Amino acid sequence: MEALDNYIPEQARAQIHSYLNAGDFTVKITKQRATKHGDFRRLKNGTYQITINENLNPHQFLLTLVHEIAHYKTYKLYGRVQPHGTAWKNTFRELMLPFVRPAIYPNTILPHLAQYLRNPKASTDSDPKLSLALKQDDLDSDKNYIFELSFGSEFYLKNRKFTLLEKKRTRFLCLEIATQKKYLINQNTEVSVLS
Repeated sequence: MEALDNYIPEQARAQIHSYLNAGDFTVKITKQRATKHGDFRRLKNGTYQITINENLNPHQFLLTLVHEIAHYKTYKLYGRVQPHGTAWKNTFRELMLPFVRPAIYPNTILPHLAQYLRNPKASTDSDPKLSLALKQDDLDSDKNYIFELSFGSEFYLKNRKFTLLEKKRTRFLCLEIATQKKYLINQNTEVSVLS
């Protein structure tokens, strides 16, 4: 438990400790994964494990940890249900409620977090306002968000060169120049713009 204290805001620790003490799961801190911030799973030996990426700032880490604890609690109460369905949403909101306050989340995040919790999605990255608010302190000054670029702009993502073609609902259609393949890229993705 003490190891987790380094990853979450100080004012959230007591409540998180109570959640951890009430559960029979382990929390493992992992290296950054490109497609997810964390996950919950039942292991082959019957135990439960939550993993969280180590690179998240304290506010993202807390939100992701509670998101995964909600998966655990939902599974224990209802068995296998839709992963981000009504049962999970209600559980997640209930577990997050003690943290939705200025002592834990700053005012730059709180209104976006409150709005997100009205109907939480599978990923906080699907809510652009919350995602930006959570990442504001972490933004690499050499990068831009893809939504800030104009159509036709060229950029690098993971050492691959792309051209921005058009906006789809929450993602952008981009052309990888070397392969001429098209990809949908999340609107909150940080990219390096070509000078």
